[in-house]
Amino acid sequence: MIRLAVATIVFCLLAPAAFAQSAALFEQGKQVYADQKCRVCHAIAGDGNRNGALDEVGAKLSAEEIRQWIVDAPAMAEKTKSTRKPLMRAYTNIQGEELDALVAYMQSLKS
Repeated sequence: MIRLAVATIVFCLLAPAAFAQSAALFEQGKQVYADQKCRVCHAIAGDGNRNGALDEVGAKLSAEEIRQWIVDAPAMAEKTKSTRKPLMRAYTNIQGEELDALVAYMQSLKS
């Protein structure tokens, strides 16, 4: 019983910090999406190129699959037999924290 109470207290103390951190990562990813002009080829909530809607990408792809689409889109297009034209290029300029943030933002898109 005491263990449960301690675990609950620890969770309640750490959860707001984790939420704030993920919210900051989400916002950073949203900014990377804007800075990279992803909306030219993709859309979120109807904003951008509707032929490349990303609204459900977080429900369809794992974080690693999203990461691979960003850093090596030609290989992913071949792997998935994608026929969309033009082919997405590899965004090797997005790395580290920016890449993690963009992946987190894409993972949040579930509806």
